[in-house]
Parts: sequence; structure tokens; C-alpha cells
Amino acid sequence: MRKLLLAGLSVAIAAPALAADPSVVYLVRHAEKATDSKDPNLTADGTLRAAALANVLEDLPITDVYSTDYNRTKATATPTATGHKLQVQIYDPSKPEAMLDEVRKPGVHLVVGHSNTAPGLVEALGGDKSEEIDEMEYDRLYVVFLDENGEATSQLLRYGTLAH
Repeated sequence: MRKLLLAGLSVAIAAPALAADPSVVYLVRHAEKATDSKDPNLTADGTLRAAALANVLEDLPITDVYSTDYNRTKATATPTATGHKLQVQIYDPSKPEAMLDEVRKPGVHLVVGHSNTAPGLVEALGGDKSEEIDEMEYDRLYVVFLDENGEATSQLLRYGTLAH
């Protein structure tokens, strides 16, 4: 078990024995979107959730932040990138191979995708298969640990509970 600090709480996560320079990949779906249009912005709740994600990841040594080239994903990724003084790197969700090759390298990476891509990215990295993300579900935080042999262990957490 590894201890992971999430928003001030110590969470035990089952993880493999990691190499000195492991790869840890955090994957999320974008936060709440304003409309069903092709490229909507985030809602006020979505903006709060993006800030909550940045808060959850603030004490981790994030080395890279990846997002698809949509307003909602970039707005979800930006608070974390800004907090770590990083630029959001854009990847094509229909051709994620280059991005996946990068996040397999040692480091701590954040990848922001979509309901129809995040579970598949976890699987592509060798993590556990998960059920589809419901259209109104925005709180999944996948964590994939990759050891020096590229073997994966994954965990599904939740983040950003919003109080109304």
C-alpha cells in the first residue's frame, strides 16, 4: 500500500513496488459542461470541480498535464497546470498513442479526457477495465501506477464533491 495525500487526507492506495522513477498517471473526464454543444465551456460547478482537482493534486510533483483541444477539457486541466507552472499539452483523443507513450515515461502525469475516452485510456495503460461513465458523472479520478516493466496497477477514486 502507498499513502497518497489527497486534499489533505491520507488515502491508502494499492500500488505495485514502484521503481525509483515510476510513472503515475491521473486521468479524469472534464468537469461539468455548460451545454451539449460541440465545444462548450464549463458551468460554475465545473469551474469549482476543476479547482477541486487542482487542490487534490497540488502536493503531487505533477510533471505533465495533457488535455484534448476542447474548451471544457482545457478549462478542467488549466488550474492544475497553472498551480504546477506547466503548460497544458494538447493530444488528439482519436490518436492518443503519442500521449500514452509520454505518460508511460517516469513522472506524475494528469490526463483530461471525455466520458468516452478516459476508461479506454486507463485500459490502454494496462489498468483495470471500468464501466462506462454516465453522462452526468464527473467525479471519477483514475490513478494508474506503472512499474519499471510497464506493469500497471490502477485505482478508481472520487473527487470534487460539490456542496449546493
